[in-house]
Amino acid sequence: MSNKEKYRLFCDQEKTIPIFSQAWWLDAVAGDAWDVCLVEKGEEILASMPYVTKKRYGFTLLSHPPLTQNLGSWLKPSQAKYSKMLSQQKDWMQALIDQLPKYDYFNQNWHHSQTNWLSFYWRGFEQTTRYTYVIDDLANLDKVWDAFEAKIRTDIRKAENKAGVKVSSELPIEEFIDLNEMTFSRQGMTMPYSKAFVKQLVEQAQKQNRCKWFIGQDQGGQNHAGVLIIWDDQSAYYLLGGGNPDLRNSGATSLCMWEAIKFASTKTQRFDFEGSMIEPIERFFRGFGAVQKPYFTVTHKPSKLLNTMLCLKKAIKG
Repeated sequence: MSNKEKYRLFCDQEKTIPIFSQAWWLDAVAGDAWDVCLVEKGEEILASMPYVTKKRYGFTLLSHPPLTQNLGSWLKPSQAKYSKMLSQQKDWMQALIDQLPKYDYFNQNWHHSQTNWLSFYWRGFEQTTRYTYVIDDLANLDKVWDAFEAKIRTDIRKAENKAGVKVSSELPIEEFIDLNEMTFSRQGMTMPYSKAFVKQLVEQAQKQNRCKWFIGQDQGGQNHAGVLIIWDDQSAYYLLGGGNPDLRNSGATSLCMWEAIKFASTKTQRFDFEGSMIEPIERFFRGFGAVQKPYFTVTHKPSKLLNTMLCLKKAIKG
C-alpha cells in the first residue's frame, strides 16, 4: 500500500489533522500533484507531512496549492514527559525530512499549533513568523459578541437596521464568487484562481459537509458582501470573502462574518480568520476580539542557482 493510500485511510480516522492537510482537500486543490511523508511504527502512523510538487522553469518546488492556508507536519500527541516528547518529535521530524523528494525550493505555512521546528532548523531550513487571529472558544456567543470592538458591533447593527441587509446561506455559489472577484477588481488585480477552481473545491467541501457561504443582500436584491468558511473538528476557517465596492460602507461584511461565526459555533470549537500581514485586514480581524497567534512559514532553498535568482529578483524590486 502506498503512502497516499495509507494516509487516506488515516485521515478518515484521525480527526486532529487540519482540513488543509486532509487527503480529500489535497485531491481537490492539487489533483495528483501531492504526496505525503509518513513515520510509522508497525501499523501505527506517528507523524505525517503532505507536500505538493510544482515544476517551474525546470525547478522542482514543494509549495502550497491555491486556497490552502497551511500544510506542515502532523505529530501524534504524546503523553510522555516533556523532554521525552521533544526527543520523539525530533526523531519524527527528521524522518519526515529524509523522505522528501529532491527539490530546489521548499515553502510551507505551518498550522499555528505546530511550534517546534528545530529539526528543520538543524537541517538548514529557515523560518519566518507570521500571525493569524483566532476566537478560541465559540461555546458562549454572548461572550464572543462582547469581545468585539465597538466599531464592529456598530457596523453589524448598521447593516441590519439602516441598510436593511439580511444574510442568506442559500444563494448560488456563483453570486458569492462574483463578490470575491469584485474585491480583486477594485484593487486592479485578477483573481489568483479561476471561478471553476472555486466551484469544484466548494463542491468537494460540500460533499464532506465542511463548507458554507453567507451573502448579505438588501431588500432591492443587491448583494453587498459575502463570507465563505470551511471547518474541521477543531476549527472553522475564513477561506474567502468579497464585497461590492459601491456598497462597502454598509457594514455587510461584518454582519456576514458574525453570521459565519454563529454558524461555526454549531459545528466546531474555534474560528480562525487565517490571518493577514496586510495592515487594514489585520485591523479588521483583530476587531472581532480574536487572539493573535503566531505561525511559521518554513522555507529551504538548496538550489544555489534558484537562490541567486530569488535574491536578484528581490534586489530589483527593492
